[in-house]
Amino acid sequence: MKKSNATALLPVLVFLVLYLGLGIIFEYICKIPMGFYNIPIIVAFLAAILVACIQNRDVSFDEKLQIMAGGLADKNIITMLLIFLTAGVFVGVVGRSSAESVAYFMLNLIPAKFAVAVLFIVACFVSTAMGTSVGTITLITPIAAAVSEDSGFNMALCVASVMGGAMFGDNLSFISDTTIAACNGQDCAMRDKFRENFWIAFPAAVVTLVIILILSFGTDISGRVTHEYNLVQVIPYVFVLIGGIAGINVFVVLLIGIVTGTFIMLVTGHIGVFELITSMGSGVSGMFETCMVAILVSAMCALIREYGGFTALLGWVKRTFKGKKGGQLGMGLLVGAMDIATANNTVAIVMANPIAKEMSADYGISNRKAASLLDTFSCVFQGIIPYGAQMLVAISAVNELGYEMSAFQILPVLFYPMMLLISSLIWIFIIPADR
Repeated sequence: MKKSNATALLPVLVFLVLYLGLGIIFEYICKIPMGFYNIPIIVAFLAAILVACIQNRDVSFDEKLQIMAGGLADKNIITMLLIFLTAGVFVGVVGRSSAESVAYFMLNLIPAKFAVAVLFIVACFVSTAMGTSVGTITLITPIAAAVSEDSGFNMALCVASVMGGAMFGDNLSFISDTTIAACNGQDCAMRDKFRENFWIAFPAAVVTLVIILILSFGTDISGRVTHEYNLVQVIPYVFVLIGGIAGINVFVVLLIGIVTGTFIMLVTGHIGVFELITSMGSGVSGMFETCMVAILVSAMCALIREYGGFTALLGWVKRTFKGKKGGQLGMGLLVGAMDIATANNTVAIVMANPIAKEMSADYGISNRKAASLLDTFSCVFQGIIPYGAQMLVAISAVNELGYEMSAFQILPVLFYPMMLLISSLIWIFIIPADR
């Protein structure tokens, strides 16, 4: 193990100061909409890598380039990048109108009294199928606003239910950025991580659903939402879900989804060949920044590890968190702190991965447990920070429809992230690890 050197962590601090500091200035001082997401995260990481390259004069620049190249020369990194891009093609092919079809189908089928519960369930399914919480919130929030307007349910409760369901799927989906990053970073099969995660996320979702139903039965409602829908377009998502749960190779699963989606979209006339190819390109392009972040973080972490930064951090963690249970909590809080700083759960996982990998070895935490902890705790914190993409997109969607809403109206009724945290702590401290 490298000699402990706390100053080697300076690049991480530089990144956090640049990204978090500028984000706060843009969002709350300059009042720029989506201020945090106007910060060029790639530039912030480049600045951090520059600092890492300036450090440690005993190592030549060419040697530092070799160290960074070694950090990238990992099967898991290449696999993660390829899955990101393939998932982008899948989302580009199937489009997002099928998500709306699921929502309107269930709202037409189920009594209005259960409308908010339907929003939560639909958001869970759509996010699990699409692998994106932000995309789910973008699609379903306008429907949530319509449910509130037509039925009399509290707007904040409707929106919070969509956000909670979106975070459920983001945590469990086989094609979610967070799942891909956590599994490949911890060298864990997606099926194993899903099984570990399911028994943490599912009870939290059930309790959330019960709370929503209790509040729903205490609300006087009238009217219902009706809209056209096309369930045929949901088939590719169903195939992806079944294939993922069955443990089929993720590339094969995504290929099946792409082929099925292409056939259905062309046969139904929903999209032409040219538009389909363009959509594929757009889907892949949407993954470029995430791929570049993964590359830059891997390079930066290789230098930090070489300089002894991870040894210093692990030493602090060991002094603070004792035993296997303490190690699991420390791992969760580590990725949570990264998420608070970056407001991006995928980036938080990518940054925490190498440290968590060494923590797993030191504390005797299994790969699938580590991947589950990283994904779950990042979703907990990402779901509740007022400046997170999920919260900002939800508020923006509501405001664009002519309604006024703030994060502090949504937070008190944002039940799922809180239930997920409680469920996670129960599985760490009460339920035996071998379960």
